[in-house]
Amino acid sequence: MPTFSKSKAPRQTPQAAIDRLAAAIDALRAGRGVTIAERAEVTVYAAEALRPNTLKKLEKPALILSHARARTLKIRLYTPEIIALPIKKDMGVEDIRAIADPTTDLDRPMKGPFQALRTKLPKAYGAAVTLTKLAGLLPAAVVVKGGFGKGPKLSIGEITDYELEAAAGLSIVARARVPLEGAEKTELVAFRAADGAPENYAIVIGDPRDPVLTRMHSECFTGDLLGSLKCDCGPQLRGAITTIAKAGGGVVLYLAQEGRGIGLINKLRAYRLQDQGFDTIEANERLGFEADERVYAVAARMLSLLGFKKVRLLTNNPDKIAALDHAGIEVVERVPHAFPSNSHNAAYLRTKALKAGHLL
Repeated sequence: MPTFSKSKAPRQTPQAAIDRLAAAIDALRAGRGVTIAERAEVTVYAAEALRPNTLKKLEKPALILSHARARTLKIRLYTPEIIALPIKKDMGVEDIRAIADPTTDLDRPMKGPFQALRTKLPKAYGAAVTLTKLAGLLPAAVVVKGGFGKGPKLSIGEITDYELEAAAGLSIVARARVPLEGAEKTELVAFRAADGAPENYAIVIGDPRDPVLTRMHSECFTGDLLGSLKCDCGPQLRGAITTIAKAGGGVVLYLAQEGRGIGLINKLRAYRLQDQGFDTIEANERLGFEADERVYAVAARMLSLLGFKKVRLLTNNPDKIAALDHAGIEVVERVPHAFPSNSHNAAYLRTKALKAGHLL
């Protein structure tokens, strides 16, 4: 996930910051406002959850979009990383959502022309987009200058540092023996962060030792549970378990990073765009996301808690190797991990190889 410049405001304890951010996420998802404090305060609402009666009360609101979404709408990029569109008085919440959500582009094709603000934007505006991503919503925010109401109040640094601080607070909360088909000597280990976010899991197989054979697997509801043919996630998960069992031991990290970090609902939106002819990376970018929003600090923390410092990584993705190295886990070897395509995912795999650099 891209980061924005940090605030120089004094920091409080990490746990207090995490608690405030968790409250802010709940507020955004419920359509309520959140205050971000910079030199001056800005009140933020998630574009897709904004309520009609709230919009009527806002004075001089602006819609903040990422560059990825702005490019889709042919908006000139006068400001770094994000753009701001003044919201006209005759616009309703459905008009705002139509600008933010590309899955409605065919239903509401007549948008614009748009005139983005050319003046320097407050850093809080960029943090507002980051906050909507953390909430699992479309990366689009409605902002007004000033703090209003009794909602959560955050600093910019608390938003931009959140994922690293949440990972640092990860702890093991449960573990149990769970025999698997083809890997009967298996233990399932559950990890929880202090913010109450979805748990991450480690599937510890056999007798793992440094450098541990490891697969970092992002959860995939459609592929892992339903057997979707649109991706290769199900075969990758089951194949990793089989490969590690045959090797005598290793770990599968099952990470709460659905849809390369954009969440299940946004992944379904991306699927709808793929049905319109866009590839997987183009779909993510049309939604306003980066091609890959995943952060692997959690994976590194899980390995450390399990007592491992070095890995032999089952992957085709060079970015995972770089991310673990950066987080302090040494990758001593890349072990290829590829599976045959089918008629539904062949184009998806080609895109991963050609555009994302996967070694397929």
